[in-house]
Amino acid sequence: MNRSSDESTLALDGCTVKVVDADRVAAVHERMPAAEDLSDTADVFGLLSDPNRLRLLVALLDGELCVCDLAAVTGQSESAVSHALRLLRAHRIVAARRSGRMAYYRLEDQHVRLLLDLALAHTEHTEALHPEREGTT
Repeated sequence: MNRSSDESTLALDGCTVKVVDADRVAAVHERMPAAEDLSDTADVFGLLSDPNRLRLLVALLDGELCVCDLAAVTGQSESAVSHALRLLRAHRIVAARRSGRMAYYRLEDQHVRLLLDLALAHTEHTEALHPEREGTT
């Protein structure tokens, strides 16, 4: 690393980046989660990015439902709902409770509810611009 009087220069993948506030960069770097934790978090957002899975999760905001009821509420097939729930359950987004032969699904915890509530509130008070959708009508 080369140092001049007031700035530090870091080489990152062949690019030269000037660091304006070295103390802040160091503090942010220190609190940055481990790469594996960031990957796991990105996986959660990836699971939430599918409109059909998101529809299931929004349906579960009011409490637990079985596959049949989730299919009816979301307009999806029972097979599609079951597949999505398996994926969401594997990533601990939803949990299941068995009652005889029936399984009732619910949001895993309050963190999931908070993520959904915040995302829905955000979209309700902002007008999203979708440059990636331009020209697709």
